[in-house]
Parts: sequence; structure tokens; C-alpha cells
Amino acid sequence: MRDKTKKEVFSWIKSILFALTIAFIFRQFLFSPVTVQGESMMPTFEDNNRLVVSKISEIDHFDVIVFHSPVSEKDFIKRVIGLPGDTIEMNNDQLFINGEVYQESYLSQNRKIAKEEGMKKLTGDFGPITIPEDKYFVMGDNRLNSSDSREFGFISNTSVVGEVGFRFYPLNEIGNPNSFN
Repeated sequence: MRDKTKKEVFSWIKSILFALTIAFIFRQFLFSPVTVQGESMMPTFEDNNRLVVSKISEIDHFDVIVFHSPVSEKDFIKRVIGLPGDTIEMNNDQLFINGEVYQESYLSQNRKIAKEEGMKKLTGDFGPITIPEDKYFVMGDNRLNSSDSREFGFISNTSVVGEVGFRFYPLNEIGNPNSFN
């Protein structure tokens, strides 16, 4: 009877260690949970939204990423506007990437709020700016209340934690947040 108990305990220990190892590998190299802090990405993401970040995604224009902040100990969440080698410009609330105008549909609610408050522009004019190799230019969706590349400059590709891939809280907004833009 005692031998059987030892085998059972050993079996449980092996299973738990295996599960912990798999969880560690997934969290370290593939996916990581993140909690949004602040208002810089509203209304796309609100304070205390819970997300899963993919660490293996290829970063593209308008992806929402989490990265280690160059100005604080926290991680930030922002939208990628400029990739390495891009020339970006903001003129009269129109985004130009490499000379081509891009519509930022995810800003429609914030543009409406800005108009209601009597503001003519949501984003101040800047550029043209050419993005250096291995760098990104990022901005928050809440342009009037966002500390982003307009303030702290480019972010290094080595500071990127990953791309936001899934929102799991609040439950009424569960799913792929990129489908809501």
C-alpha cells in the first residue's frame, strides 16, 4: 500500500512540474498576460483591461504593441504608426506614411469628442520624420492624453514585449481587439 502511495505522489509531482515547465515556456517565449494601465489607448482599451500579448508576431503598421517604456519602469501599450525606414507626417489631422494618406478609423470616437469640446485637431502637426533602423514610432489612440513617440521619441525593437492578440477581460469585450478597430 505504501509503494502505491509513493508512486501516486511521484506521478502528481511529475505532472505538476511538467505543467509548470510548459507554462513557463509559453509565458517566456510565446504569450504573456498584460493589464492595461491608464487612458492613452481609450476607447480601444480602457484602464484594467486584461490582454494576451503574442511574443512571436511580426509587427506591422497599426498593430497595438506592449513595450518597455523608455521613460519609466512600466510597460506601455501603444499603436505602431511608423516602421523602420518609414517617413511619417501628421498634417491637419491626416496621417501620411511614405507620402500616402492613411485613414485612422480607430480614432473616430476621439475625433468626435475633440470636436464636441471645440478642438479643431486631435493630433498636432509634425514631421516629416524618418524612422531609423530597428526603431518604431508609436502613438496612443487617445491622442489628447497619451505619452508616446511624440514625447519620448522612437522605441527600439528590442524593447517590444509583443503584439496585443486577445482581450479576456472585461468579459463583455472578450475577443480579438484588432477586430474592433
